[in-house]
Amino acid sequence: MTKRTLEGTSRKRRRVSGFRTRMRTYTGRRVIRARRRKGRARLSVSG
Repeated sequence: MTKRTLEGTSRKRRRVSGFRTRMRTYTGRRVIRARRRKGRARLSVSG
């Protein structure tokens, strides 16, 4: 079978859910805070 035409690209992943992108906005910082509180090993894609 052939692959699907559109799969996520790493550049897009970084742009949307990278650490620095998250820290840029209030809601993004809230996401990081929540993940820290939960004790996640990975807070974001690149961090």
